Amino acid sequence: MTLIPFFRAALLLAFTLAIPSAHADLDKIRQSGVLKVAVYKDMQPFSSQEGGIDVDLARAMAAKLGVQVSLLPFEAGENLNDDLRNMVWKGHYLGYGPADVMMHVPVDRQLMAENKRVSIFAPYYRDRVRLVRDVRKIASCESVDCLVGKKVGVEKVSIAAMLLLGEQDGKVRDSVKIYDTAAAALAAFKAGELDAVFANQSEIEGAVKGDTNFPLSDLNFARLPRQGWVIGLAVKKDNEELAKALQAAANELETSGELAKIFAKHGVTPAKP
Repeated sequence: MTLIPFFRAALLLAFTLAIPSAHADLDKIRQSGVLKVAVYKDMQPFSSQEGGIDVDLARAMAAKLGVQVSLLPFEAGENLNDDLRNMVWKGHYLGYGPADVMMHVPVDRQLMAENKRVSIFAPYYRDRVRLVRDVRKIASCESVDCLVGKKVGVEKVSIAAMLLLGEQDGKVRDSVKIYDTAAAALAAFKAGELDAVFANQSEIEGAVKGDTNFPLSDLNFARLPRQGWVIGLAVKKDNEELAKALQAAANELETSGELAKIFAKHGVTPAKP
């Protein structure tokens, strides 16, 4: 009797055992009872020391999986590729991360193409840049002309700042006031120090919470997509079962109305992707 079939079977078994199961990470999470979730630091109203939409959504999805949440707050890197590497598939060189899932990831084809080691899925919000104004100081606003001679706050190194500072050869540049964060600009606005703020709709709504003195307006720019951008989740590419479980949890939260309640809690209007 030849031993070749025996060795072939042994090699096949060894090879099979060496391949990690697609269920391994999800099973491990359920056994540990903890889902590690990466959230950005100081990204109001989505995540901060006080909580936020992403924090509440992470907890709600974890509850659907039957586990608790362990948050991994992190500072934004130089670009999204760095964030995905540090928080999703590799971990930071200082030993922080990776998490099981990262919140607030743009659902963008180019980003997906550049990051083959991650899966980006479960879109849950569409954000866009808008203007909030004090109606007592700016009665109406249909173009940047309404901002000439006014005080307009923007966050440094942001899309909003880039657009306003460069529009029409700097037509409203002298009106622009730079702040470290959109939250700081909005706080100054609410205190009466500014006439308007140009920022993400989510940031504005989370700060003004429907105050009728502070209506939102759309300003159109050639370089600004009118449809805004969609955000979702990201996991390591081979964590297929975890991705499916999180997608199912997100679907249940939307269908039940729980997702809308989370946004409403933070004063933000749900915007379907």
